[in-house]
Amino acid sequence: MGGDTRQRTTRLTDRLAADLHGFRAAQRLAYECAEAVAAQLRPGVTEREAARMQREWLRERGVRDWFHLPFAWFGDRTAFADFKIPLQFFPTNRKLEPGMPFILDMAPVHRGYAADIGYSGSLGLNPVQDRLMSDLHAHRELILEQVRERRPLREIYGNVDRLMVRQGYANRHRAYPFGVIAHKVDRVRERRWSPTAFGFGAQSLKGLASDALHGHREGWSPLWSPYRFSDHAPQPGMWAVEPHLGFRGTGAKFEEILVVTDSRDPEESAFWLDDDLPHVRRWAEEGAA
Repeated sequence: MGGDTRQRTTRLTDRLAADLHGFRAAQRLAYECAEAVAAQLRPGVTEREAARMQREWLRERGVRDWFHLPFAWFGDRTAFADFKIPLQFFPTNRKLEPGMPFILDMAPVHRGYAADIGYSGSLGLNPVQDRLMSDLHAHRELILEQVRERRPLREIYGNVDRLMVRQGYANRHRAYPFGVIAHKVDRVRERRWSPTAFGFGAQSLKGLASDALHGHREGWSPLWSPYRFSDHAPQPGMWAVEPHLGFRGTGAKFEEILVVTDSRDPEESAFWLDDDLPHVRRWAEEGAA
């Protein structure tokens, strides 16, 4: 992590500092998996095979539970073309071709900490997706700035939408269930047997449902959506944020954890968990160039 984040961590409570370390390790493991699998993709590999490669890589490194099992989307499926029902999100026999964009998405639980990441790439050159990834940088900055201002989540969602329109893109995270751009992630109790249901870890779903019930009583939601139930200030916790752009059958996104605290210091009230991630390094290189 960067120096600023390291200094910030020392000022936060010991419990939060420990949690940041655990969530950061889980997130980095997931991104390491994405980069390793992306490097192995070849023409003819199917989405199902790419999803299995992610599962196997993570299981070899001790992952036994999931917020959700890995996904892979190729070609126009990266923009969720014609997605109308949840089953369409699951990996298919779509084969990867030269120049085709892809997105790998996985949410492992590692040593009791959940991560949820999205990694966008292409098999060879794809100028459209390259442009989408470059333009996502502005969304990362906008989201952090407005969360620090304690604007309602629903308002921030609308401002992200308007930025996409100005850039000439379509909002593709609206295709997710409830149209979410983000959701809370939490610690998960480690168990010897960790079942999944409809691709989601039972333990994580239970935790999300508990957050939803608790939040409903207090006027907040663990889902960050364009709907009224997200019309509240950012709730302290770990939020997996995933702005997803689409343009003419090509999609791109990042997904990473945003930390929200109850600190009155603006810089400590919200910050990205880790600035040493593939898309962040990419933007730094673009800035230097």
